[in-house]
Amino acid sequence: MNLNQDGYRSYHAVNLGAQTAQASPVQLVLILTDGLLEELARARAHVLARRYELKARSLDKCIDILHGLASSLDFDNGGEIVHNLDRLYDYCADRLYHAGTQLDPAIIDEVSGLLTTLKQGWLGLQARHG
Repeated sequence: MNLNQDGYRSYHAVNLGAQTAQASPVQLVLILTDGLLEELARARAHVLARRYELKARSLDKCIDILHGLASSLDFDNGGEIVHNLDRLYDYCADRLYHAGTQLDPAIIDEVSGLLTTLKQGWLGLQARHG
């Protein structure tokens, strides 16, 4: 790792900390989703470049973020939508497991598409409710 990568990671960590410090729950979900989509793009690139160890790390990060999103769901007060989100996150994690074992970037694209659609829904909710 070179000095530029260290500097970027430090900047990114500080910037992320500043974003999350004052964020609403919807903003936190959007921040996590953005990070997840970025990591999915990296995982896809690793698959295509046959960087299998890096692919595995990226997909593990993606699955960890999905589990984090699922663990933050309020099952007591969220109703059916929370259960649907939980199933979606579980489905995406399962698909990413298969993407890693089958080395199939199309599966990563599928998950990215689902999460992009979900992100648009969160952005709409944020726009309506602040």
